[in-house]
Amino acid sequence: MTEPTVLYDAPGPRARRLNLVLSVLFAALLLAALWWMLSVLGSKGQLDWAKWKPFTQGSTWTTYLLPGLWNTVKAALLSVVIALPISALLGIARMSDHAWIRWPAGVVVEFFRAIPVLILMLFAFTLWFTLFSASSPLAGVVIGLVLYNGSVLAEIVRAGLRSLPRGQSEAAAAIGLTKSQTMTAILLPQAVTVMLPSVVSQMVVILKDTALGGILVGYVELRRAGGTAASFYKNLLPTYVVIAAIYIALNLALGLAASYLERRLRTRGGQRPGGPQDTPGAGSAGLVIGGAVP
Repeated sequence: MTEPTVLYDAPGPRARRLNLVLSVLFAALLLAALWWMLSVLGSKGQLDWAKWKPFTQGSTWTTYLLPGLWNTVKAALLSVVIALPISALLGIARMSDHAWIRWPAGVVVEFFRAIPVLILMLFAFTLWFTLFSASSPLAGVVIGLVLYNGSVLAEIVRAGLRSLPRGQSEAAAAIGLTKSQTMTAILLPQAVTVMLPSVVSQMVVILKDTALGGILVGYVELRRAGGTAASFYKNLLPTYVVIAAIYIALNLALGLAASYLERRLRTRGGQRPGGPQDTPGAGSAGLVIGGAVP
């Protein structure tokens, strides 16, 4: 096994001292900026206990924040559950050998990727009201998120499949597997690991974009519910600080769960898919099924 290549020179004593000095200066400037910001907020009464006290009361959470949080999670989950299979179908369709499948899938993906998600939400909300004579902010938010993010995820799926070595498909064809069998049993299991970081990033985008529904179509998600609480308690800035902390906690939890899943997938079978172990040697055909080389 070869040693890893060093792509940069290790810093010497002078460089380390310079880095230490710069780090101390940056930390001092950061602390000074934080002290100045807190001083200004305190002088304007934003740090008064009366403005933060509502978040220690259960009624604030049960009346405003928790229902809004549930609506945010519900819209995001529905969007992800619907968008993932649609994106997989579109991504695979864009790789089809048949032009009558490949071109329509490409048109759908490029069309909905080019439209802002806010416009798609408004369109879906208006269309739902026109068809069913009923207002459904949840439907508007979910349909808008599915149309946009399904198209973006379709490109992620296609890129993940394209990143795999061609030898995988060629080896599958050599042992008599059909294209459908090759896709479902050989390519997709490996591509999932490659795509996972990008898919999780897009899931974070979906979670945050639910807030757009509260702005335009009246969906009572976390931000809108928090805004109602802020109007009642007259504490806009503290409320948005708490809402931001909730969003950060949600996204961190999602990222940690995805990192755990990625580690499990990469270590399944005792090797990293797409690594040197999966590359066939000269004059041989290597086929990876489920992360292990038979």
